[in-house]
Amino acid sequence: MSTLSPAKLSRLVVASHNPGKTAEIAELLEPHGLEVVSAGELGLPEPEETGTSFEANAVLKARAAAEASGLPALADDSGLAVAALGGAPGIYSARWAGLEKDFGRAMAKVEAALEAAGAAGAAGAADRRAAFICALALAWPGGATEVYEGRIEGTLTFPPRGGCGFGYDPIFVPEGETETFGEMEPAKKHAMSHRARAFAKLVAAWFPQ
Repeated sequence: MSTLSPAKLSRLVVASHNPGKTAEIAELLEPHGLEVVSAGELGLPEPEETGTSFEANAVLKARAAAEASGLPALADDSGLAVAALGGAPGIYSARWAGLEKDFGRAMAKVEAALEAAGAAGAAGAADRRAAFICALALAWPGGATEVYEGRIEGTLTFPPRGGCGFGYDPIFVPEGETETFGEMEPAKKHAMSHRARAFAKLVAAWFPQ
């Protein structure tokens, strides 16, 4: 259970300017009766992500939003870690999409990097192992912060498949599945994703049965 009182958590800022990520987080929070507003809606600036881990960047973003808004803030830092690329793009997953946030280009960059690493050879020989990792940081004005982490293993597939989700979802096939996250209905993805697993820990802390 959280070391802070669940009764104090009724309205919060989602510290993100990514519409897809904000919508997914809001949907996950909806059953718990929280009033949610995004950093983008409040016009909050996006802090520079200078951390060296998902946790550090999530904490940085949550604290910045909490201090700027005067409300509890929830930040997600997540990304794709590809085994054959030494964990890249990792914390730089969004940056691989460039200033235009073009994830089509980012996915092509992953494919090219795999080919350059010799990991995208003949069928059955390729090392396409990857994981999505998520760190959720919940921060209050004044500095109190809690972090919840989730991870899901899978493999990559090219070309991208599906128009659901966002980011690298169209190239990621979770273990035990045949569909990419980009092909899955949102409810199915939310039941298993790295973000859902991190949220399960948050919910257990703040909304115990």
